[in-house]
Amino acid sequence: MFRYVVKRIIGVIPTLILVVTFVFLFVRMIPGDPARLVAGEQATQEDVEIVRETLGLNQPLPVQYVKYVSGLFKGDLGTSLRTKRPVLQEVSNRYMNTVRLTILALTWSSIAGILLGVWSGKNRSKWQDYTGMTLAVSGISMPTFWIGFMLIIVFSVNLKWFPTTGAEGFKSLVLPAFTLGTSVAAVVARFTRSSLIEVLKEDYIRTARAKGLKEKVVVWGHAFRNSMISVVTVIGLQFGFLLGGSVVTESVFAFPGLGSLLIESVNYRDYPAIQSLILIFSLHFIIINLLVDLLYAVLNPEIQLG
Repeated sequence: MFRYVVKRIIGVIPTLILVVTFVFLFVRMIPGDPARLVAGEQATQEDVEIVRETLGLNQPLPVQYVKYVSGLFKGDLGTSLRTKRPVLQEVSNRYMNTVRLTILALTWSSIAGILLGVWSGKNRSKWQDYTGMTLAVSGISMPTFWIGFMLIIVFSVNLKWFPTTGAEGFKSLVLPAFTLGTSVAAVVARFTRSSLIEVLKEDYIRTARAKGLKEKVVVWGHAFRNSMISVVTVIGLQFGFLLGGSVVTESVFAFPGLGSLLIESVNYRDYPAIQSLILIFSLHFIIINLLVDLLYAVLNPEIQLG
């Protein structure tokens, strides 16, 4: 296991280099003059040159790249053009809000998705299956912003159970977390159902049933664990998606997280902040993929990692 972890970490290094390089080139690949875009159309040439110097775009590309990478090693993500404060400070002020929102959304959606998927899978082609998959397809099909608005109208405006905006206390997380996790629950339910149906066809399942084991024992004690191999992959990838894809939900609920920070940065054309957020979201995916691979061994010790 230790050797595998070391090999996977070493294998991540080329991916990190590519991600950092892409993030660095992000501003430089945008058509037009980035300094002019930041300064605005009405800015004078002198103002544009000041912005170019602030962004470090007046230096040779290799020099810019070396400074950018060295800054990352020092924890320097640059200075926000919008707030004039370090980007690291802007991110740290909102990071835990997004993490709490994501964990809550992933927790309820994973539990609900797995239960719904098992309920549908063990009752294949019955009314339970049709009902479960109808709910799953509906969850995938409904736009996130529409779900958010409907929840606000019902539970915030009419019933006044939860706050409409902000991130103060657990109540402020409930509606955004439900909105964010709806599509994830639907995806997990569909994958759980498909995986469970395949496992229930195996010979050892027929043998367990022939021994007279109760159906609950067969499904949860034998089939469920083996069906979770592919489901864990989906949940892990969805976790990365939630961390980076909370932009719409956070905008609907005016939630002070990384998603809303990205929207604000894009609107202001705050390129140092945009670059940093893209890098952070990318690092999330890389780390989560590594953790998902390691979970394979926990769920199924027979899998040879190497």
